[in-house]
Amino acid sequence: MLYFIIIIANVIVGTLVGLTGVAGFLLPMLYAGSLGMSVAQGLSLSFSAFVLSGILGAINYKKVGNMDVPFGIRLSIGSFLGSVIGVQLNLIIPEEKVKILLYVVVLLSGISILIRKDKETAEQKQGFLIKDHFILTLILGFVTGGICALSGAGGPVLVMPLLVVFGIPVRTAVGVALFNSIFIGIPACIGYMTNCDIKALLPIMIVALLAHGIGVYYGSVNAVKINQKVLKKGIAIFSIFIAIWKLYSIFF
Repeated sequence: MLYFIIIIANVIVGTLVGLTGVAGFLLPMLYAGSLGMSVAQGLSLSFSAFVLSGILGAINYKKVGNMDVPFGIRLSIGSFLGSVIGVQLNLIIPEEKVKILLYVVVLLSGISILIRKDKETAEQKQGFLIKDHFILTLILGFVTGGICALSGAGGPVLVMPLLVVFGIPVRTAVGVALFNSIFIGIPACIGYMTNCDIKALLPIMIVALLAHGIGVYYGSVNAVKINQKVLKKGIAIFSIFIAIWKLYSIFF
């Protein structure tokens, strides 16, 4: 039953990631919240999936020209360092508080998806562009990488809206955020796995990654057929509801 739930969940979440670039942040809630795994186990499985979806997604966005590789590399240098720090903070903070942080990040992520507009404006194109500022790009990467690694939030759901705010076109922001999630996910996955029984976790991880990869591939090739605005709003509402429910169960 455990494997069945993990397979179905990863196919569904992977498909949503392939379709919209977001929804990966639901995996830590599944593992740590619903399946009763430790935070380290749940985040190990989640970040391994984020690395896979980041690779597949970045390749697809690169093929269609929606990828700024030099900017993505600069951002990811900061994110890699931030991710290392985020893992260390997670391991010294009580598990219950980490779960609270995770649910809060999911709640805010759902709200950000719900209210974010995908249309580019003339002001965005003519205004501040973070890619022209090397140090600020590193700082943004470091901060977001640390938050994602600490909380278990998927990189794109946090990074993508911020990139749009700082002048990056929407489609390019999605591609860069997916690329960036690889460099958040690698140190995070390795860091959390060192605090798990690797032999016991590895079979679950292999099955989860196969299912997640199938979902991401299916979602990415069918993205043009789906009304993404409606789908993203559905994901956002579902995420907000689940996060509020989990926070309520903790405090009340």
